[in-house]
Amino acid sequence: MELRAASFEALQCKGPASTQDSMCHPEDDLTDPREVSFQVKGYTFSEPVHLTVSYDWLILQSPAKPIFEGDPLVLRCLAWQDWPLTQVTFYRDGAALGPPGPSKEISITVAQKADSGHYHCSAVLRSPGPGSPETASPVALTVHELFRAPVLRVTPSAEPQEGKPVTLSCQTKLPLQRSSARLLFSFYKDGRTMRSRGPSPEFQIPTVSEAHSGAYWCEAATEDNQVWKQSPKLEIRVQGPSRSAAPTTLTPAPQKPDAPETTSTKPPGPLPPLSTPSSKDPDSFSPLQGPDPHLYHQMGVLLKQIQDMRVLLGHLVIELRDLSSHLKLETTKGPTKHE
Repeated sequence: MELRAASFEALQCKGPASTQDSMCHPEDDLTDPREVSFQVKGYTFSEPVHLTVSYDWLILQSPAKPIFEGDPLVLRCLAWQDWPLTQVTFYRDGAALGPPGPSKEISITVAQKADSGHYHCSAVLRSPGPGSPETASPVALTVHELFRAPVLRVTPSAEPQEGKPVTLSCQTKLPLQRSSARLLFSFYKDGRTMRSRGPSPEFQIPTVSEAHSGAYWCEAATEDNQVWKQSPKLEIRVQGPSRSAAPTTLTPAPQKPDAPETTSTKPPGPLPPLSTPSSKDPDSFSPLQGPDPHLYHQMGVLLKQIQDMRVLLGHLVIELRDLSSHLKLETTKGPTKHE
């Protein structure tokens, strides 16, 4: 509160006072660090009032309490002993906010952070004043942030497993002076509204699927919707169920051994037929009719190798037989006599 010189103001504080068992606690960071609030057991005190006495012809009166986003803001240009004014002009950071006029007040319906700055006013004091233009000293005015832009959090993670529950949380905080205010929260996905203006800052999805993947963001707003802010977008990717691939076994192709150069005049006989499982033995099974295709393949490879071995043994028997016949012929002829 700013008082003009030669003016009278009566300040009253009702209620008991005491100096015993008193404690002082610093206010929050929006007030002067030298200011303290006094708490006494059993007593309640009013908020402090700031007085500034000025001896100027003209002053600019601004609100004593902190101004937050969304608050109405009223500034008054007052003269010595309320002398009448004309051609009143208000300024912010040296720039006129409008043409000169008769109004002593200027109001901002919804204050924004951009309205912060140094304000002053100028006017002409009419009779009985000096009748000359006067300028008030500038007043620094700060519009505080009501709440920060929210941040969207995901629990348990932004890459949840399909079928699991997910909780979205729109996190922001009001200052202590406006802790009684209420915010409403909305949630969006890919430009569509998931939930509109609810009191809870959380939104739950009981069971997520791949269709829930996308870009999410949230919005926090005051009840009158004068102040609203959105969070940055957050990408959520739902992971499908884990698939364990069956191990594959690579079986090298059997290599056919090289056949001997000599050919047999008597090819080996046919292979004996494969034994079939007996109906009397339910536990026995045929490799060719087994339920396991891998086992069937292995048995086929084994049978092929056995057949190749039979061919080699047949050729070996023929070679041994020819060699034996040749040795017998040489023995029968005997040595040749020379005279």
